[in-house]
Amino acid sequence: MDQKKMMRRLDYFIHMRPVFDVQSLFSDGTENFVTPMEPKPGDKVTIRFRTKRDNVDAVFFISGSVKQPMTVETSDSRFDYYAAEITVGEDPLYYYFEVQAGKVRCFYTRLGVSRDLNQSRMFCLVPGFSTPDWAKGAVMYQIFTERFCNGDPTNDVLDQEYVYLGKPVNRVTDWNKLPEADGTREFYGGDLQGILNKLDYLQELGVEVLYLNPIFVSPSNHKYDTQDYDYVDPHIGVIVTEEAQNQNTAQRKSGMRQEIARQKTGNPDALEETFKDNRHSWRYISRVTDLRNLEASNAFFAKFVEEVHRRGMRVILDGVFNHCGSFNKWMDRERIYENQPGYEKGAYVSQDSPYRSFFKFNNEHEWPYNPYYEGWWGYETLPKLNYEASSELEAYILRVAVKWVSPPYNVDGWRLDVAADLGFSPDYNHRFWKKFRNAVKTANPDAIILAEHYEDASPWLGGDEWDTVMNYRAFMEPTTWFFTGMEKHSDEYKEELKGNADCFRTTMALNMTEFLTPSLETAMNQLSNHDHSRFLTRTSGRPGRVEKLGAEAAAEGVRPEIMREAVVMQMTWPGSPTLYYGDEAGVCGFTDPDNRRTYPWGHEDPLMLEFHRSVIAMHRRYPVLAHGSLRFLGSGDGWLSYGRFSRTDQMVVIFNNRDERMELTLPVWPAGITNDSVLERVFETSGDGFTEEGAAYPLIGGELKIVLLPTSAVVLEASPRLVPSVHFSER
Repeated sequence: MDQKKMMRRLDYFIHMRPVFDVQSLFSDGTENFVTPMEPKPGDKVTIRFRTKRDNVDAVFFISGSVKQPMTVETSDSRFDYYAAEITVGEDPLYYYFEVQAGKVRCFYTRLGVSRDLNQSRMFCLVPGFSTPDWAKGAVMYQIFTERFCNGDPTNDVLDQEYVYLGKPVNRVTDWNKLPEADGTREFYGGDLQGILNKLDYLQELGVEVLYLNPIFVSPSNHKYDTQDYDYVDPHIGVIVTEEAQNQNTAQRKSGMRQEIARQKTGNPDALEETFKDNRHSWRYISRVTDLRNLEASNAFFAKFVEEVHRRGMRVILDGVFNHCGSFNKWMDRERIYENQPGYEKGAYVSQDSPYRSFFKFNNEHEWPYNPYYEGWWGYETLPKLNYEASSELEAYILRVAVKWVSPPYNVDGWRLDVAADLGFSPDYNHRFWKKFRNAVKTANPDAIILAEHYEDASPWLGGDEWDTVMNYRAFMEPTTWFFTGMEKHSDEYKEELKGNADCFRTTMALNMTEFLTPSLETAMNQLSNHDHSRFLTRTSGRPGRVEKLGAEAAAEGVRPEIMREAVVMQMTWPGSPTLYYGDEAGVCGFTDPDNRRTYPWGHEDPLMLEFHRSVIAMHRRYPVLAHGSLRFLGSGDGWLSYGRFSRTDQMVVIFNNRDERMELTLPVWPAGITNDSVLERVFETSGDGFTEEGAAYPLIGGELKIVLLPTSAVVLEASPRLVPSVHFSER
């Protein structure tokens, strides 16, 4: 080859384009790439896209028929950041990116890079839609009030105070007793005063938001069968008067005599008259219908919220608006309001009831005492509310929604039970939630609207109905499968899903596209709650329920080190990490009612408790964990890693869900970490516990080399190379 040809070839190699780097391409809906992230109609918005430096010919912003070239706004040693300025209107803005590099042309959507455009996963910006800033990444704490702390024994439900589901209720005097498999009639006495007494504990734990299971008047311990939406239940509030005590005592004794007679004679009808309804349960009637008790309980709750707010914390209430309970004053199946002054006849009692249209009756010829009404999922104890037939009902519930987020109560939002089921048609369901949002946000613009929904919630998350959801699809379910191989009720174990990082990544990436970014950053990320088994119980890998295995089995073979891994993910994943009371203390339990055990005051697992305090503090110390971008960095059999990053802060999180140590070389540069940085360990879990001791890992070519302990999680922060306060790890 002559010298001229050699020089031409050398010149070609010197000036040729670097290989097109797909891994560098990135954008998302966070403030890092969309400014402002929550624009109002008419705002100018800067939208950014990242590429490897000097690696592409052109980047285009595409929305509908508009194809706008983007220009390089800034660059650093590794990346170019392209930008386009857009003026948004009132309609949702759907967009994606096109990248050109030589003959290569690809698209970028919320699912990442593709050669074939999938417009169903485009980015979306909804002008005028925002979620409360206080809720973004906030540490929430779910309290099942009846089982958290008994602060006022004078309001406890008493033995045989009334009949629930055909049998008398009973008061549990041993706080540490495990719930019965059929524990629907057990009452331990937890109340609002108990929560008030433990606010110091909750603050020290790092809790920012209290989410309370229903607190309104209700006969059950769970209170998802609302009896009166206007008042806090005096059994968890305040009881200032109890009339007709003697009559109720006599009634209870009569019931006991009939129960003994039934057992001796075997006559199933012996209890029929006594336990058919609660019209003679005088003490219960006095407690929950007397306005003195009801108004005192509401006043106490207002003071409760005031104290929570004084401490810089928030309160979310549980709203059950799809159905009520058979005890409800509108229905009065139990006939406790029938003869009480100040109350109208219930729809069960009288066809002329003003609440007749609130329910859907299937037999119009059965009054008085018509039992043929529509129940949610067929349950007669849960009458479904018939909004379509009653504008009065709709107005009433909207008034309730506004009442509790307004003075003097000023709660900070609603969690909505089975929200997608409300109404008898999808069309009405969406109309109602639009009205609900408008009413609540008008009364309290900073209130959050958070719904329970197990399926794709995107039809409700368009910016004009719910703010966000309990995050089953993009957190709880994939997380429990990856770490434990267990279904969230502990009903099933799948070996092939435990440690299956590919399945985890695919599921998370797909399901996260169902959220607008403001919804994702406020999503309630839970490992356990009142409807599912405790996460610690799932770590045993043993499927089952309490009625089959017994309560003691819930704690057998559990692996706290797996739970510590999962909690680290909870504290580093986009959304609001939400603890279920007692998880931090090592409480176990199969699915309900076993998951509703009392908080074990004085019997906490000290290591688990200290771990939670520390990992929550870590979450709150680094704002990038609440507002940063997320990008998977690598994964394999039993392990995975992701970065949380902005232009100024970067963190790397790695999980080893295998039972042996592993040595890993991981590219971390896609999280924006440069070679002149050091990754400093800020948190690490192991089989023995956890550590916050510093250790630093230098980078070579944008890659991290690290040895992971068995069944561990490590969180690393990018820092300048000179870190004199830590030593370099040689593990």
